[in-house]
Amino acid sequence: METTLSTHLAERIREETGENVFLCYQCVKCTSGCPLAEFFDLAPNQVLRAAQLGMEERLFDSRTPWLCASCQTCTTRCPQGIDVARVMDFVVAEGRRRGVEPKVPDVALFHKVFLRDVDVLGRAYELGLMAEMNLRTGHPFHDLDLGLAMLRHGKIRVVPEFVLRRSPHVAAAPRPENEIGYFPGCSLHSMAAEFDRSTRAVLETVGLRPVEPKGWVCCGSTPAHRVDERLATRLPLESLILLEREGLDEVTLPCAACFNRFRTAVRNLREDEDLRHGLEDDLGTTYGDGVQVLSLLDLIESRVGLEAVRSHVTRPLEGLRVACYYGCLLTRPPSVTGAEDAEYPMAMDRVIQALGGEPVPWDSKVTCCGASLSLTNIEIVLAMSRSILENARQRGADVVAVACPLCHSNLDARQKQMGLESPIPVLYFTQLMAVAFGMPERAALSRNLTDPRPILDSKLPASLKLAGS
Repeated sequence: METTLSTHLAERIREETGENVFLCYQCVKCTSGCPLAEFFDLAPNQVLRAAQLGMEERLFDSRTPWLCASCQTCTTRCPQGIDVARVMDFVVAEGRRRGVEPKVPDVALFHKVFLRDVDVLGRAYELGLMAEMNLRTGHPFHDLDLGLAMLRHGKIRVVPEFVLRRSPHVAAAPRPENEIGYFPGCSLHSMAAEFDRSTRAVLETVGLRPVEPKGWVCCGSTPAHRVDERLATRLPLESLILLEREGLDEVTLPCAACFNRFRTAVRNLREDEDLRHGLEDDLGTTYGDGVQVLSLLDLIESRVGLEAVRSHVTRPLEGLRVACYYGCLLTRPPSVTGAEDAEYPMAMDRVIQALGGEPVPWDSKVTCCGASLSLTNIEIVLAMSRSILENARQRGADVVAVACPLCHSNLDARQKQMGLESPIPVLYFTQLMAVAFGMPERAALSRNLTDPRPILDSKLPASLKLAGS
C-alpha cells in the first residue's frame, strides 16, 4: 500500500473534474446516506481520504468506484459541495487510462458493450446488450425467465434501431406554441413503450404536440460519464443541436436518467468554454444554448398546470393509494436538476392528487434502486428494490408510480425474483394519468409484468373495463 503522502492524485482529480478533495473533513454524510455502502470495500468518505493522502494503489484497487450506482446522494448531501460521484467517475476513467485491471469486470464489460452499440447504432440495443453480457460472462441462460416474460409482454425490441447521424440543417422558423421538443430516450422505443404511449396520449390531451427530432442519439446513460465525461457531454449535445435547428426552444424528457444527463451536459457546456468549443469543432457546428431542458413531470406541473390536469379527469383515482417514487436522478443533485425539494420531492404527489388519487407519505421516494447495476450485480439490485417496494407496502400503498424506465424495469419486472409476500403494481405516472383521463387503452397496462389491472379494477369504478386495456 502507498504510504508516502503525495498531493499528485488530488491535483489530478482537481485538474480533471474541478473537485478539491481537500475540502473533505470526514463528516461521513456521504457514507451514512449511501444506499450501497454495505457492498463497498471502501466507504465513500474513505475514497476521499485515500485521494487526499495519495494512496493510489489502495484507491485503484478498490471495488467501490466500480460499484457506485451514481445515485448522486453523496454529492447532494456533501456540506462542502464536493461532487463525490464525479470523483468516483474519475477513479474509473483514470484506472482505464492507466491500464489498471477493472475491479468489477462485469461492470467494465457492460460499459464497453453499451458504448460500442451506441457508437455503431446511435442508440442502445437492449436485447443485444443482455444477450452479449450473458454470453461473455459465461451465463447464457441468466434471466431467461425474465426475458421470456418481457417478450410475451412486448417489451423487447428484437431488431435494433440504426440512427444515421444527421448534419443539422439551417435553423427553422419558431414552432407553434403548442409544439414541444420530445426526447424519448432509447428505452421508450423498446422496453418502456408503455411510457411513450401514455405520455404522448397525455400530452395530446392537454393540448401539447410532442415533436421527436429525427436522428436523435442515446444520451450515453451511466456508461458514458463513468468512462469519458467528454463523450457524456457530446452525446446530449448532438441531440440538443438537432432540437435547436428544428426551431424548438424546449425539450421534455420522460426518462429521468436522460433528463439528468442532458441537464449535466448543459451545465458542463456553460462552465467549460474549452470543452464547448472543442465539441462544436468536432461536430462542425455551433450550439446557441437555446433549448430549455425539462423533465416531463416539471412540464406537466409547471407549464400545463394542475388545474388543467384536473379539468381533463373523467375517472378520478378515488380510493387509490399511490407511493410516488422519484428515484435518484429526477431531483439530484439540485445544482443540476434545479429541484427545490431534492430529498423529499412532491411534484408527482401533487399530480396524483389532481387526478383524484391519494399519495402516501413514505420513506423511500428518492432511494436508489441500483438501476445501473441491473445487468451486472443483480443480487444488489434485488435487495435494494425489494426494500423500496416493502416500504411502499408498509405505508399502505396500493401501487407505486415512477418516472424512469430503469427504475420501472427493476421495480416492476423483477418482483418475482425478490420473494415479496405479495406483488405491488408499479406504473408510470403517465399511465395513471391516461386512466384518469378516461383512456385506459392508451395506458398500455397489459405491458406491465406485474399486472396493475386487478387492483385498479377493484379500487376504481367497474366502468373502467381495464381488463382489455
